[in-house]
Amino acid sequence: MGFIPSLFTVLNLFCGFMSIINADALNFEQAALFILYAGLFDMFDGVVARFTGTSSKFGVELDSLADLVSFGVAPSFILYKVYFYTLDGFGIALSALIMIFGALRLARFNAQLVGFDKNYFSGVPVPIPAVTVSSFILYYYNKNFNAHTSEIFIYCIAIVLPLLMVSKFKYDTTPKINKREVKEHPVKTIIVILSVILVAVTKGEGLFAFCLFYISTGIFRSTKNQVRKIFSGKKTKGSDSDADESLKLKESN
Repeated sequence: MGFIPSLFTVLNLFCGFMSIINADALNFEQAALFILYAGLFDMFDGVVARFTGTSSKFGVELDSLADLVSFGVAPSFILYKVYFYTLDGFGIALSALIMIFGALRLARFNAQLVGFDKNYFSGVPVPIPAVTVSSFILYYYNKNFNAHTSEIFIYCIAIVLPLLMVSKFKYDTTPKINKREVKEHPVKTIIVILSVILVAVTKGEGLFAFCLFYISTGIFRSTKNQVRKIFSGKKTKGSDSDADESLKLKESN
């Protein structure tokens, strides 16, 4: 039974390879679809490993290698072939950012695997930028978006998403499919269900919107926490100053 999760991981890796081949042949929609297929296999290898109780260090390392190809190399190569090839060396550097920062993100995750907060990821998980690239290419690049808007988005995807991968922003982990998870995290479970319905109803177009929503949650959470710290700090200083004033009054009396 131990080989079954690794089989899904190998299929994930193979889909990444097929994505690169199709991107090189300028079949960008097919290349984007293979990244989505890789995402499905990546999701299932973890589910199967937990279900069969066959999680292992080997599986973790193999999964990271497959993710680097499918969610790092493949989307970077797609961005290069779709647009950044026009910028020569600068375009190569920009398109490679998802691959480079994806490798850093995976290495950091593996190094912190023991004792990390299982409810949150530190930084955007590696598959999300890849799925964002895929859904953008499939439904929006020079389609729902005009050429100018597409150009703005492709620069944002190539620069901002890699930085968010190695950021300290907290992102929710994928909820496990069981009663305990539903009870402990009902809001998260409802959002995932609604997102699946949105993607199904929009025939895939909603996937890009979901990715942007998920990416924004970490930024919003961090901003909210910083604002709370600022206001709580002001309250603490205010209470300290009031205490000092009352103490001075007592001493004068």
